[in-house]
Amino acid sequence: MSVDSMFVHKMWVDHELSKMVEGGVPFPMLSDGGGKVGSAYGVYDEEGGVDVRGRFLIDPDGIIQGFEVLTPPVGRNVGETLRQIQAFQLVRESKGSKATPSGWKPGKPVLQPGEHLVGNVWKEWKVTMAFD
Repeated sequence: MSVDSMFVHKMWVDHELSKMVEGGVPFPMLSDGGGKVGSAYGVYDEEGGVDVRGRFLIDPDGIIQGFEVLTPPVGRNVGETLRQIQAFQLVRESKGSKATPSGWKPGKPVLQPGEHLVGNVWKEWKVTMAFD
């Protein structure tokens, strides 16, 4: 989503993104003309009239589970975003009985939250990282 119009988005997809992503972007691009959505999330730069680069991971209940805001010169890591979405999905599906360690990827060991982890997370972390 950006403050750009749908026409600017179409030009960007046709002339840029389609050359980087085969088949184009597989999701709709939304326009935040006037910056109302960006203002609600604290990423609208009123002086510049633009939304700064931010991503928000919102669960099915409408709760923000994660976010990242970057200045325009720094690119985002789509792979990391997808990894985080998969981690949030796993934790949600487990109803909190599983947690993911730093750098967790699907198929890798998870943590079982509980009192046994207090003071021992480093041991579990060493075991889970040994599988990388």
